[in-house]
Amino acid sequence: MAGSTFGTIFTVTTWGESHGPAIGVVVDGCPAGLPLCADDIQQDLDLRRPGQSAYTTPRKEKDQVSILSGVFEGRTTGTPISLIVYNEDHHSADYSQIQDIYRPGHADYTFDQKYGFRDYRGGGRSSARETIGRVAAGAIARKVLTTLGITVQAYATAIGPVKIDMTAFDATEIRRNPFCLPDADAAKKAETFVQDCMSRQDSAGGIIECIADGLPAGLGQPVFDKLDAKLAQAIMSIGAVKGVEIGDGFAASESTGSDNNDSFCVEHSANAGAASAHITKKTNHAGGILGGISDGSRLIIRAAFKPTPSIRTEQNTVNRTGESIKLSIGGRHDPLVVPRAVIVVEAMTALTLVDLLLQNMGSRMEYLERIYR
Repeated sequence: MAGSTFGTIFTVTTWGESHGPAIGVVVDGCPAGLPLCADDIQQDLDLRRPGQSAYTTPRKEKDQVSILSGVFEGRTTGTPISLIVYNEDHHSADYSQIQDIYRPGHADYTFDQKYGFRDYRGGGRSSARETIGRVAAGAIARKVLTTLGITVQAYATAIGPVKIDMTAFDATEIRRNPFCLPDADAAKKAETFVQDCMSRQDSAGGIIECIADGLPAGLGQPVFDKLDAKLAQAIMSIGAVKGVEIGDGFAASESTGSDNNDSFCVEHSANAGAASAHITKKTNHAGGILGGISDGSRLIIRAAFKPTPSIRTEQNTVNRTGESIKLSIGGRHDPLVVPRAVIVVEAMTALTLVDLLLQNMGSRMEYLERIYR
């Protein structure tokens, strides 16, 4: 299977299946000398771990990561970093009844059409459990970004029809409620909505927003490898994502040029008593990207997640022989994927940014001269 590797210089290759012995990732291209230990990675994996609230799958997994290579005496060596997480609570028997059935909203049919064979246990490579490798790799990328003064943070802005009030935005609230909403009132409304969905044996979707602060201007290429194109690929590669926006996104189509354009200005500041000036923007409708290249302002990206397709509500479908049947999906499933996907969106954003930062080192002769002359 091709297509399991992401990145150009800072590359990430995920491996493993939902009900196989283990899930893992190989990260190559990480610079040597980065302080790294298992705890740095574990803290992010704990944020996507199942069974943490009534609104996630009850599957009990510790998701304990082990570093197999690429780190010596607490620092990266510059060689491939191999990470592994063992699966401990997989109930493969739960899926035996659907091995020849095409579940609505899943990759069962398309997998069969492509390969003529599939691992039906939990979706195999199409399972959300594959994101363990992404999150583990993203934790490494986040350490690189932090060293450079760049931060990445994601949160939910909507759960179904419930949307946050941006005037009530509270970053400290994000991890206080089970939906990762930065608005306590919206979280209460979301809880009522999701509980209603669950009582009807149904599921919900939502929107995740991710921001990156501290980015320099100049990341990305002007044609096929635009920063926004790379981010869109990264975020759209996450299962259940059906739409991506940068900045104002689709709302920009309803605007006018005079309203949508971000006016440039010069900002003056005093650092350590010395006055300085730099070019900035008065607004940020573009979401930090102009012409496919970062402009130095806040990066803003949004991802729309569809409702979890595994539901107990009876649905119409067919099996491999074309026979029409009724299906109610049992087993252990998230009633919505948004809360556990927040850290996945952060991870894919961080991975994209680190890869482009490394690529950008060769964009000017002066950059090479700083290193080699």
